[in-house]
Amino acid sequence: MSAVSRAESSASRAANSSALEALTRAGFIGYGIVHLLFAWLALQIAFGKPAAEGDQSGAMMKLAEQPLGKFVVAAIGVGLVAMAIWQLFEAVIGHTDEQGKRRVFERIASAFRTIVYGYFAYTAWKVFQGKPASSADSQQKTTEGLLSSGGGRAVVVIAGLALAGLGIGLVVYGVKKAFARHLKTGEMSPHTRKLAMRLGMAGYTAKGVAYGIAGVLFVVAAANYDPEKARGLDAALEALRGQAYGAILLTLMAIGIAAFALFCFLQSKYRKV
Repeated sequence: MSAVSRAESSASRAANSSALEALTRAGFIGYGIVHLLFAWLALQIAFGKPAAEGDQSGAMMKLAEQPLGKFVVAAIGVGLVAMAIWQLFEAVIGHTDEQGKRRVFERIASAFRTIVYGYFAYTAWKVFQGKPASSADSQQKTTEGLLSSGGGRAVVVIAGLALAGLGIGLVVYGVKKAFARHLKTGEMSPHTRKLAMRLGMAGYTAKGVAYGIAGVLFVVAAANYDPEKARGLDAALEALRGQAYGAILLTLMAIGIAAFALFCFLQSKYRKV
């Protein structure tokens, strides 16, 4: 057996660890809680109430303020680390049931999810330590630095277009129910399967719209040299509130994000891990 084969075999055994699977499934619950709080923050913004951070990092900070909240955030962080490790294995040796371009696409998607879950795990750790973890402020400062440097404006535009592209991709992913291929639908009752499809469609569409708006605002920030526009989801929600029927639009957004949270809870049981 070659060194590569032995490495893949070892990685495969690690990926099939029952402990990793249990932590990953718990991670989906934590990820759902974060999005449920995110939806609540979006609803607060919809009705004009002050919300320091209208994104997932803000949701974690809000959770940490509650009794025993920091320990819940720590538990969520552990689950997110497990999810990141799981997706890293999927990116390297996973998706063996797929072939050709589909397998390549799924592995790239898993690599992206590894970064996302890893980032949120890092955010949870910072919140647990009691250190500021404002992703919106961080994005604004980074953008401000880029706009004041040579070539930085182009970087912000590219980042905005990439974020907008991600938003469009999430909407398409949800509308086409592409997420269903990752679920153990055969183990679901007809009612649960129908519920999962509706929650997944609504959840991914809502997140896609939010990221799409955030991406457009990055491009606007570069065009107008206005770093305050480049605050990610926080700025996207604020921008929606400023539109005609903004409260209604944000309420629908909050409902969609809450649907994604419930979809995460379903994934904790039915996701193929």
